[in-house]
Amino acid sequence: MSVFIDTSALLAVLDADDEHHDQAVRVWHALAEVEAPLVTSNYVIVETVAVAQNRLGIGAVRTLTGDIGPLLDIVFVDAAMHAAAVSALLAAGQRHLSLVDCASFEMMRQLTLRRAFAYDRHFEEQGFECES
Repeated sequence: MSVFIDTSALLAVLDADDEHHDQAVRVWHALAEVEAPLVTSNYVIVETVAVAQNRLGIGAVRTLTGDIGPLLDIVFVDAAMHAAAVSALLAAGQRHLSLVDCASFEMMRQLTLRRAFAYDRHFEEQGFECES
């Protein structure tokens, strides 16, 4: 069964100081061991690169793009999915819900994905199962 990979999980894997790091590394290895297809979006990659570069430096970006990235099926958000995500964001009216989150939920629904590797409560609030 495919698993959607969120920014929060990628950052937890990359950042040894993250409160979820040890658990995230265990989950990451478990997912790799069962060879679960790992899906994410180009929006998640852009967000993760930006945050990792800012918080952790270019070495973390190299690890993300060189070691983690090749294991991911990166699906690109198209214009229709982007528009649906913007509409969902505006309808929700929540300060801490991001456009990347809304695009992730839209993508998961379109791809009929139920599981996410995420440390973001919004996934569970949207009815998805979280690997965390």
